[in-house]
Amino acid sequence: MTARPWILAEQPLPAVRAAAYQVAVLPWGATEAHNLHLPYGTDTIECDALAAESARRAWERGARVAVLPTVPFGVNTTQLDIPFTLNMNPSTQLALLGDLVSALEGQGVRKLVILNGHGGNDFKAIIRELQPRTRILLCTLNWWQVVDGRGFFTDLGDHAGELETSVMQQIVPQLVRPLSEAGDGHAKKWRIAAFREGWAWAPRQWTKVTDDTGIGDPRNATAERGARFVDAVCERIAGFLVELAAADTDDLYASG
Repeated sequence: MTARPWILAEQPLPAVRAAAYQVAVLPWGATEAHNLHLPYGTDTIECDALAAESARRAWERGARVAVLPTVPFGVNTTQLDIPFTLNMNPSTQLALLGDLVSALEGQGVRKLVILNGHGGNDFKAIIRELQPRTRILLCTLNWWQVVDGRGFFTDLGDHAGELETSVMQQIVPQLVRPLSEAGDGHAKKWRIAAFREGWAWAPRQWTKVTDDTGIGDPRNATAERGARFVDAVCERIAGFLVELAAADTDDLYASG
């Protein structure tokens, strides 16, 4: 296998010592149903692949990026009535991330990016709690929001729709069932206007919203659309990683 020095799990100790990593990337996914045609590991698979490709591009531009092993468990508190949905509470995420940050800080890491692949994960509050305890710059991004998907897809969907299905068709086509087997991803809307309009929020009970666990119609998905989107997303994330690697964490703000 071709060496990938940006993938920590593939490296021996001498290579890690010599790498002088500048940024650590922690992909964070989930394990849950994705309509009838995508695997339970979709969020983890996507996050793992996009982190690796983004880091590869950044590495080739001189940024020393270490992609950590992907966390496969996310916040799924409203899907626990679906078989084998594996939930990790936000408080557990805080504890896990806190332990990792403590370890990395002791080893000289000063920048950590949480690359999120699951809509139920929200790391902002967790970072706000952890940041005062560490010298590591903590930041996060949701990969599906890096580039506006409306330029690539007709129906973005919320979960296992055209966007996510196209990405999986590009990354792991062998794990995507024929689209003829997929549900249409129809989702019921909130009766309460504020929730429906998005200026108030409450968690959705998944099985009361969708019959097939999908939200968004996947049937126009193609690997070609997925490839174009993945390319745009990874290119933008790579640029961010290059800029972050070069940044002085004591001088992050410029006068307007």
